[in-house]
Amino acid sequence: MMPLRPWYYLPSGPGDPAWNMALDEALLRAMPRLGQPVLRFYAWTEPAASFGYFQRYTDIEQMTPLRPLVRRPTGGGLVPHDADWTYSLAFPTSDEWYSLSATESYRRVHEWIQAAFARLEVATELAPACQKSLAGQCFRGHEKFDLLWQGRKLAGAAQRRTRNGLLIQGSVQPPPPALARSAWYEAMRVVACASYGAAWVNFEPDAALAEGAQQLARQKYSEPAYNQKR
Repeated sequence: MMPLRPWYYLPSGPGDPAWNMALDEALLRAMPRLGQPVLRFYAWTEPAASFGYFQRYTDIEQMTPLRPLVRRPTGGGLVPHDADWTYSLAFPTSDEWYSLSATESYRRVHEWIQAAFARLEVATELAPACQKSLAGQCFRGHEKFDLLWQGRKLAGAAQRRTRNGLLIQGSVQPPPPALARSAWYEAMRVVACASYGAAWVNFEPDAALAEGAQQLARQKYSEPAYNQKR
């Protein structure tokens, strides 16, 4: 068994689209100060869609009827948030995950999710190759190492590396039969403990982190100028 080390655990519950993106970015910015990985699980207070940092807003408008639309701090394609389970991971530059290539960290996070579903007796597989059906839509077709259930994409993710750390934002479209979200959360924690040496520490954003997230939500992610800048 791997030596244990602290990982922060943040089940932050439902948030509005701007807040959800803002808190993820705030966690990335805070990595030099926090110094430990953070696993965050969250939901959405209303149906919405997020889209990749480099995508064109006018294209996204035509791809989905979901509103509001919010630009993510990470790349990737359009992701609907009407029934999904959403998570993020933030790692400091001192962590092994930061030194992985983008392909390696993408594969690793989906192997983690695959192992968690296996604990819940749901068999999944990693996509061996890319298969696109509709360009720009994350869950129409799949990328190599996406997680598949009976040939359908179950989980995808997007990443961003900065001098502060690594941010991974991911979405899971839960398979039938209906599983409890809380059971998946727990399975993810158990797998991380066994595979990555995570010793879970409950985490609550301090005043500086909360204030930074509120400012990002107000001045960036809720602003049409930012979401429609491309």
